[in-house]
Amino acid sequence: MSVTVRVPAKVNVQLAVGAPRPDGFHDLANVFLAVGLYDEVTVTPADALTVTCSGPDAAQVPLDATNLAARAAIALAERHGIAPGVHIHISKDIPVAGGMAGGSADGAAALVACDALWSTGATRDELLAICAELGSDVPFSLVGGAALGTGRGEQLTPVETGGTFHWVFAVADGGLSTPAVYGEFDRLTAGTDVPVPEASPALLDALRSGDATALAEALSNDLQLAALSLRPSLADTLAAGTGAGALAALVSGSGPTTAFLVADAETARKVADALLASGTCRTARVAESPAPGATVV
Repeated sequence: MSVTVRVPAKVNVQLAVGAPRPDGFHDLANVFLAVGLYDEVTVTPADALTVTCSGPDAAQVPLDATNLAARAAIALAERHGIAPGVHIHISKDIPVAGGMAGGSADGAAALVACDALWSTGATRDELLAICAELGSDVPFSLVGGAALGTGRGEQLTPVETGGTFHWVFAVADGGLSTPAVYGEFDRLTAGTDVPVPEASPALLDALRSGDATALAEALSNDLQLAALSLRPSLADTLAAGTGAGALAALVSGSGPTTAFLVADAETARKVADALLASGTCRTARVAESPAPGATVV
């Protein structure tokens, strides 16, 4: 018997970042939107915990106990007093180290899959608590749709969406370390009064109404300057996408993937083709949002 769970990538349509906290994290107002690029995680009973991975960039995915999918299986097994004897296979389609929460998605998917495989009967709240222990983005990967993440991003409030939004994601060569980007944010904002992060009412209204033009005007990412400081070439990618007709462009999360909001599916294909032709990215992916969270298939 095996269980397969499909789980989406995310884009941060707003990422407001506060000053560093004593624990090293930052308070956030993080508006997540799940997008239709998916990993699939399959779990099968085994004598010992093992992880395999296939798909684009699979070679960059750790296959040891540092993998969030493995950590999720261990955490659930420990809570229920069972051995984490399971083979986890990750079929990868979310860009790796790209600011789209691929690793977090795999953690959430493995948790849901192991819960089903082992019939633990864990409640939704218990699964979300484990997700929060695993990482700031993992709870949203479980929930999907759209949500405001506060605290370090793990405290979720659902956000209403009124339509379908069309995106193009330009995948850069190589990754960017999330801690390094936050470190650069701290360096760039040192000595300044960093405001308390708050969700933008205009952005939440745009999501509710399904108005892509209004959403484009409200998109923001406080980590973008830090990501551009570490990877200046991303500015060329952003310019190529907006020049090709995107309504707005921003770095996705901590990067280096860049996200382009477009008016419709036809424009998405045109912008993706232009980005590839520009030579400023490795690949360009088209996706729609919102998308459901981790789901058994």
